[in-house]
Amino acid sequence: MTEYKSDLLRLLDSRGYIHQTTDANALDALAARSIVPGYIGFDPTAPSLHVGSLVQIMLLRRLQQAGHKPIVLMGGGTGKIGDPSFKDEARKLMTGDVIAANVASIKRVFEKFLTFGDGPTDAVMVDNADWLDKLEYIPFLRDIGQHFSINRMLSFDSVKLRLDREQSLSFLEFNYMILQAYDFLELSRKAACRLQMGGSDQWGNIINGVELARRVDGTEVFGITTPLITTADGGKMGKTMSGAVWLNEESLPAYDYWQFWRNTHDKDVGRFLRLFTDLPLDEIARLEALDGAEINAAKIALANAATTMCRGADAAAQAAETARRTFEEGAAGDALPTHAVPGGSIAIVDALVALGLAASKGEARRLIKGGGARIDGEKVSDEALIVAIGDAPVKISAGKKNHGVLTAS
Repeated sequence: MTEYKSDLLRLLDSRGYIHQTTDANALDALAARSIVPGYIGFDPTAPSLHVGSLVQIMLLRRLQQAGHKPIVLMGGGTGKIGDPSFKDEARKLMTGDVIAANVASIKRVFEKFLTFGDGPTDAVMVDNADWLDKLEYIPFLRDIGQHFSINRMLSFDSVKLRLDREQSLSFLEFNYMILQAYDFLELSRKAACRLQMGGSDQWGNIINGVELARRVDGTEVFGITTPLITTADGGKMGKTMSGAVWLNEESLPAYDYWQFWRNTHDKDVGRFLRLFTDLPLDEIARLEALDGAEINAAKIALANAATTMCRGADAAAQAAETARRTFEEGAAGDALPTHAVPGGSIAIVDALVALGLAASKGEARRLIKGGGARIDGEKVSDEALIVAIGDAPVKISAGKKNHGVLTAS
């Protein structure tokens, strides 16, 4: 690891957040002598962020823990376009009302990870619609557009890969990187922001902002990107068989959130403990060194810590107890996904879908064919089976770790 002088870069480096930096030495020196306001942007494409955004939220948390000021930028303006970075096709355009509702819903999760207020290191939340919606097109082209080279923009991987696949990139999307660069310029002016952070797919956009601030205002600002977070089996972080792992409680029950972390691959446990929990590094080193079945203790520690941070200590404790009862005692815990069945019976295929144990009926049938579906611990072999619900709840399982409960309506 690089020998940094500032608490900020030492913390980020020791926990595995740093992939690329612009002028690391100058940023290190600045962070060692003064408070650095830094921001990350989040476009409100859904009512909740998911675990794929969590490394960025944790990055803001680390910034605050190191004595600096986090700025959460909600993309109320850029969300009207959609970031084309490494996307195969354009995002579906959202109405202003949908964007506003998503922003309001997403805001709540940040209060779990950051301390907001008026102090020098307290987090603040801003919305780029406040300035982007007011831009006049011709003045913007004249004052800002002149600083961007089309040739250079076409060379960025986020654009180049899309064009190489001969997939359309609209002029609307092409403007996104200019608007994001302008966000950095605005925040450097309005909030003395000196740092933009983001995932590795944002490197080109961040560089644009760094150069724009230097050319227009002569201001030195910096960028940091995090590594692409993939799982040991090559999957994308936050994607499961049943869909995205949402951060908001109303989008995903606490038990399912806890279970996602509990199911972490053995090889990912140490890295995820460093990235997604506040456990001390010496404790993490002890946990990731556990062998064989003992690694499950590390996975439970990860699930408890990550769920406590996002959903609260009570939710984490209840999820852990539900898991203990389900796996150790064979009981159906109270926090498992539950579906009330009208009429007292339901097809097993429909039950798997209703409980979120399969994303579709086709997936449910494949699960049954593969021997992965069980009713109260008994393997299901008949895809046409009808499950009868009496006075007692019925436990439905998909594999060894995913369970749900059917009750009579």
